[in-house]
This record gives sequence, C-alpha cells and structure tokens, in this order.
Amino acid sequence: MISGRLRDTKLIVDLGAIKHNIHEQQKSLAPNSKILAVVKANAYGNGLVPVAQTAIKAGATGTCVAILDEALELRDSGITSLILVLGITPVENAHIAAEAGVSLTVGSLDWLEDYHQLAIANHWTKPLKVHLGIDSGMGRIGFTTVESFNEAVKFVREHHEFEFEGMFTHFATADSADDSYFNKQVNKWEQFVSSLTELPPFVHMANSATGMWHREKITANTVRMGISMYGQNPSGRELAATLDLQPVEQLVTSISFVKKLKAGESVSYGATYTAQEDEWLATLPIGYADGYPRCMTGYKVLVDGQFCDIAGRVCMDQMMIRLPKPYPVGTQVVLMGRSGNKEITANDLADRADTINYEIMTNISNRVHRVYTD
Repeated sequence: MISGRLRDTKLIVDLGAIKHNIHEQQKSLAPNSKILAVVKANAYGNGLVPVAQTAIKAGATGTCVAILDEALELRDSGITSLILVLGITPVENAHIAAEAGVSLTVGSLDWLEDYHQLAIANHWTKPLKVHLGIDSGMGRIGFTTVESFNEAVKFVREHHEFEFEGMFTHFATADSADDSYFNKQVNKWEQFVSSLTELPPFVHMANSATGMWHREKITANTVRMGISMYGQNPSGRELAATLDLQPVEQLVTSISFVKKLKAGESVSYGATYTAQEDEWLATLPIGYADGYPRCMTGYKVLVDGQFCDIAGRVCMDQMMIRLPKPYPVGTQVVLMGRSGNKEITANDLADRADTINYEIMTNISNRVHRVYTD
C-alpha cells in the first residue's frame, strides 16, 4: 500500500519511548526474566521492523507476531532472535516456519500428528520449534485439559520433527479490577505447569496487564509485552498504571487550506455543520481512510496548544476544523499527542469512538507515513 510521504500527515513514532518502556518492565520483574516484544499488527500500527529491531536492542529476548507472514518479514529484515507466531498456522505451511527458524503455537495433538505425517512424506528434516498453547479460560485456542496437554508434550518429545521450546497461556481479565476470573485462570495454568517434571525453555503466562498488576502471580520466566511497550494502559482507564510508561506515537498533520466561513454557510457531507457567525475554517489532509474514525465528527484536535472543534463530518481523505483565528497553511495540527500543555490521548479517542486504545492504534492505515525519532 502507498505511504503518503508527500503530504504532511504522519505518525511520529518515538523509538526512545519503546526502549524506556521495556526497561521499566524489565526492572520490575524477577531477575533473569525474559521479555518477548509483541509486534503483531504492524507493531500495533507503529511499524513492524523498526519497532522489533528497537525492542531487541533494548533487551527483548525475542518477538511475538500474529501470523507467519509477519514472522518471515522479520527474518527477511535480518532479525535472528526468537520469533513466535501466536495464532494457529495451517499445518501445510508449517515447514516454512521450520526452515526460517520461526516458532509456532500449537493447540492440539491432531495438528502435531498431521505435521509429523507431512514431514515424513516430504522429507522435512529441520525441527519445528513449538510453543504449546493452553486454554486456561480465554476460550480461544489451546489445550483445555492436562491430559491432552501431556499427550502432546509426550508426542513432541518422542518425534525428532519437533523442538519443545515453550508453553503459554493468555488471560482474559488481567486488566480488570475484579481479579476473580484471573485467579481462576492462574490456578488452571499452574495445574498444567506442575504436571511437567521438566519445563521447556520459555514458559510465559504474563501479558502486559499481568506484568503491570499481577507480578506477584507470575509463575513463569517470560513476559509478553504488548500494548504497555507502546506506552498505553492495557485497562484503558479502569486501573492506574503501575509502570512509568511513555506514549510512543503522535498522529499529526498540518493545515492545507484556510478560509473565512460566513454565518449560515455549511460544511462537509450532509451539511450537518452550519456556522452561526463568521468564523475561520481550516482543511486538514487526513480522513477515515487514514484510520481517523468518522465518528470523530464533532470532536477536537490541537492547534498551537488550543483545542479546536472538528466542523462537519470527517471525510475519507480530508476534514475541516474551526480555528480561533487565521493560521497559515502548514501549521501543525495534533490529532493524537501533545501540543503545548494540552494532550489528546489514545484513550481519549477510544472513549469518543466507544472502543479501546488498541483499536485506535492498529487502525491507523499504512497510507499514513511513519516517521521515527529516538
């Protein structure tokens, strides 16, 4: 997809903040704990390769992605450390992961048996690194009983096509003030862990929220650092962050056109906004095709440290704002981030859109050019 390098709309990604956030998490953990940087979905919208490279330099042992294609892009970029695909990969494509040294999540004995047969038939000899997923209550993927898990562990250890590299689970409510369901999941996870006399090298049950609010419950040696690595609170506003996190990204653009709107004149599709008096209006080169939600109509942006209302509906590629005074073309406008002593956060945008900060971040399209600072 085309990246708009020749317009002023950009996502500014602070790689220094990523380093800071990883260091903050690392120093809060038990000695010798490992961090896997979660860089799926284009590193939560921030750029897969630059963020992964930065995380590894900051001390992350490896990275996690959602699909095999993301893992292969990291390998092609020269990253040689552990890369784990968190989703289930079609078994017929798993040999590609083995050849690239990419680790795969496995959630059933059937998948292992199918790969074993394919490996024999196709003479695949390079061992496939696997992390066995445990469904402790998320209800998504993984083994649900200790018995089926142990059968899978036995199968992996008995067949040279596999390398038992890890085991993990994922928590559904670690970011909630009510920890009853979280504790239920922890108890189930501990049953799986205690069933093994020899654990694999990577044992991970902590996501960002667990690493922030339940560090005393971590019975593992590895933390998967997701949204907290990007300086965002996993719970939104429900729980106060316990780490000193720095936001990684700012979404900015600049004024492309300025005009005087006369009283009674309307703006944008549907003519939903009509000036009650003469006012200054600016057009911005960003819209919902860039991932700035159409439901932000009537919200606000920052110009010169002042909040300015969005006038009329957000269009596909442009939007209009009301100015307190005329500003020149090229004046910076902040849609997410800080201007002066005021700030619009990902949580603010999520509240307006009735969603979560994760979705705001990952929805910023590839058409928005990424610019990196450190």
